[in-house]
Amino acid sequence: MSGRNTDAPSSALNELITVINTLIAPEGCPWDREQTPKSLCDYLAEETFELIEGIRAGDSREAMEELGDVMFILLFMSTLYEKKGEHTLTDSLKHSTAKMVRRHPHVFSDTKFKDIEELWDTWEKIKREENKGTKRKHVFDSLPKGLPPLLKAYRINAKAARTKFTWESDKDVERQLKDEWQEWQDAMAANDQEASEQEFGDYLFTLVELGRRKGIKANAALDFANQKFLGRFGKMEKLAEKRGLALSEMDLEAMNELWDEVKIED
Repeated sequence: MSGRNTDAPSSALNELITVINTLIAPEGCPWDREQTPKSLCDYLAEETFELIEGIRAGDSREAMEELGDVMFILLFMSTLYEKKGEHTLTDSLKHSTAKMVRRHPHVFSDTKFKDIEELWDTWEKIKREENKGTKRKHVFDSLPKGLPPLLKAYRINAKAARTKFTWESDKDVERQLKDEWQEWQDAMAANDQEASEQEFGDYLFTLVELGRRKGIKANAALDFANQKFLGRFGKMEKLAEKRGLALSEMDLEAMNELWDEVKIED
């Protein structure tokens, strides 16, 4: 990206914090003065999704802008906490720094691991030690309740695997996937809507685990599939318009012909 700023980020952070303090000052913005960390949560989620969209689209400029927007919300939250006398940005940063150093003894000390499994075992042991005396006593206590279901399924499977509670081999997962598929088919054949929904969920959950074992994150993979479909459908609409056609007046066979044409462009 042209015009890349190579100045130290500390001055830019201080400048942005100054802007935030000005916004929430008595003579600042009425809307900003009313905000709380809780009221900003939805904005953080929205800006984060916009950042993800820019990254996955390979749009470097969009990613740059959205990183700034996410940082603004985070700094806004931190400033509000500091104004309440609860904790500062420095507290948060030092806590995260100490945590990362502690969880990476193979990087910041002379600890050696024989394989990735031993590394993950140590990671989990360190986390359990950290959580002593807190509400996070069990494996899934740290799992955010608000995670989107597909992302949550991935995290559940990953956490379960770290405790060794998972299928022994990929072949076992594939067999389980076939069983789940059959159970879903049986539920649909029985015209049992509730059972069909539950079995479909079981199938998806198992499919997420098989993907995880293959290095595929289901949430990202589905997002790519969504974007691919939307892109192709948009091209199909434009092709139809160019030929004086309306999709609403076309049958499936005709639309499939257009679809196949735009697929060739991918």
